[in-house]
Amino acid sequence: MLSMIGLIGGLVLLIILTLRGMNLFISAPLCAVVVALCSGVPLLTGDVNFVSAYMDGFASFVAAWFFMFLLGSMFGKFMEDTGAADSVARWIINKLGRKQAVLAVVLACAILTYGGVSVFVVAFSVYPMALSLFKDANLPRRFIPAALAFGSVTFTMTSAGSPEIQNWIPVKYLGTSPYAAWEVSLVVAVLMASFGYWWLKKIINRAVANGEQFEAREGDPILLERELPSPISGLIPLLVVLGLSFTFHDTLQQNALIVALLGGVIAIAVINFKHFHKPQTAIHEATTGALVAIGNTAAVVGFGSIAKITPAFDTAVNAMTSLPGNELVGAAVAVSVIAGLTGSASGGQAIALPEVGPHYMAAGVNPEQLHRIVSISSGALDSLPHNGYVVTTIRAICNEKHSAAYWAVAAVTVVVPLMGLAVAIGLFML
Repeated sequence: MLSMIGLIGGLVLLIILTLRGMNLFISAPLCAVVVALCSGVPLLTGDVNFVSAYMDGFASFVAAWFFMFLLGSMFGKFMEDTGAADSVARWIINKLGRKQAVLAVVLACAILTYGGVSVFVVAFSVYPMALSLFKDANLPRRFIPAALAFGSVTFTMTSAGSPEIQNWIPVKYLGTSPYAAWEVSLVVAVLMASFGYWWLKKIINRAVANGEQFEAREGDPILLERELPSPISGLIPLLVVLGLSFTFHDTLQQNALIVALLGGVIAIAVINFKHFHKPQTAIHEATTGALVAIGNTAAVVGFGSIAKITPAFDTAVNAMTSLPGNELVGAAVAVSVIAGLTGSASGGQAIALPEVGPHYMAAGVNPEQLHRIVSISSGALDSLPHNGYVVTTIRAICNEKHSAAYWAVAAVTVVVPLMGLAVAIGLFML
């Protein structure tokens, strides 16, 4: 009982401290200590202790994602420094009109995500353009994280055919394909995209009606009186990233992102070489930003590593994976709750599927239906305030406060996917 109280209490405390803006390098290990002490996990001694478990999670995430964060940050900064992001933003505004700035950001993220670029990296790539679009359209900048997240981690990340890991993990355990249950997935994706976009626009319009507008800040890129590059010079690097990611995804898996982002960085440097303003400053800011972003995310991953070694976590997993009633509902609840506890969609799947998969398939559940439900459900409660992607996007990339930006993010990345999950279950039960 004490272990469960510590697990829930530590998670709630982490969410509260995150919303209040406390530094994650302090709050995440502090909350993890609370979880460890309540579960009898030794802090410094023994084969399995707090320090080793926390740092294993922290270091493994940095080792797996460092080059993606670094190159993604450089890609975004180069787009910003050369003026390519401003050029693309103005071209989109001229074509679609100022009222379609949000749509442009969502579509850019959706195309990159469905093209195989990791959701952790998409925000780095699109943020400079999003900042220019919101500035030109005079929209409150605190909604940029919601626009980035909606286009990245909702109707694209978990849909049939998506190359994102959240759609591929079930293949290993269920023997399905990435296109499992594509008919229902298509219906759910269209519903999530249309309803989520309508809701996001409504939230932003309400804020504008209340007098909110774009506010420039110290440190924002300053558009000097200089000739901007052609919009094509900004679109080509994006297409290079998309094309290389799609081409090498099957053979190189996650490492395809390194090739794709390196290609994008080189493309910007070559095509827009004469338009660089302060290249050394851009490189410095990119590397610093990448370290802060990956450090914040790794700190939360370390919390999840401590949570996973507690007795309460095993109890919760067993309870969630043995729920009575409809099997698809049980699988959805199990994956959603575990993803929420760990703050990770992929983590929720990887922990739940070894238990859920064999159990429900032995009960005669259609593996394609189970694949799609597991995939969609993993992308809902994972987006609580302590989620690594949420923290990185709001704080490290967009430089916003959780208290100001998170609630719009929650609307489109928690509520909308839960609605899509309910629709998917209903369609499968017909």
